[in-house]
Amino acid sequence: MKSGGFSKPPVMRSNAHEMLAEGEFNRFYIRALCARAIEDGLSGVIVFRAKAVQNARSASEQMLGQTMPAAALLSDLRNSPGVDTALGLPPGPNSGLSVRLP
Repeated sequence: MKSGGFSKPPVMRSNAHEMLAEGEFNRFYIRALCARAIEDGLSGVIVFRAKAVQNARSASEQMLGQTMPAAALLSDLRNSPGVDTALGLPPGPNSGLSVRLP
């Protein structure tokens, strides 16, 4: 902010509340699925596109079909309350990626 002036307020998307809710739901869904995988004796979960997106990020496309270690992903999500996680899943708002059991 400049001295003596005001900065412009940030521009918010009209659906920001929906993006936030979907992102948080997906994080909790992934946590629950990882806990289920561990309980069932599975070592990993598989990344898939759970929601259609218009412009898929190349980083997201590269993650499709990869097996992620369930215990590490669960720990990562529990210890990273924000959007960014060490393992990169979910890879940011509106990515459309989630996980499924093998």
